[in-house]
Amino acid sequence: MKVKGFFRTYSLYLAWVVSIIATCGSLYLSDVMLYEPCKLCWFQRIFMYPQVILLGIASYKDDRKIISYVLPLSIIGGSISIFHYLEQMVPGFAKVAPCSVGIPCNFDYLNWFGFITIPLLALIAFIMIISILLCGRNKEEEE
Repeated sequence: MKVKGFFRTYSLYLAWVVSIIATCGSLYLSDVMLYEPCKLCWFQRIFMYPQVILLGIASYKDDRKIISYVLPLSIIGGSISIFHYLEQMVPGFAKVAPCSVGIPCNFDYLNWFGFITIPLLALIAFIMIISILLCGRNKEEEE
C-alpha cells in the first residue's frame, strides 16, 4: 500500500527523473561514445527530449494536467522504439522501411546479452514513464 501511495504522490517527479536519465543516456552515447544516431533514433529523441522540460515544470508546479499531454509523446515514442527494436532483431523488418541516409536503422552499436540494444533501452524508458504517469493519473481521479 505504501509503495502505491509513493508512486501516486511522486509520479510526476519519478517520470521526470526517468526522462532525464534517458536523455542523458542518449546524449552520452552520441556525444561521448560518438555513436551516430540513425533516423529512427532521432524520432525517438524527438518524443523523449521535450518530456524533460514538460515534466520538470509540471513536477515543480505539481500540475497533473500535463499527464494527458505527455502520455501521447511516450506512447508514440514507445511505438517507434518497438518498430526499431524489431527492425534490429527480426531480419525481415529491415526491408519494411529501410534507412536510406546515414547509419542503417538495423545497425547495433550496443548489444548486451544478445538482446539489450539502444531501442530496447528507449522502449523501457517510455514504458516506465507511461506506467508511472498512469499511476499518477489515478491519484488525480481519486481527488
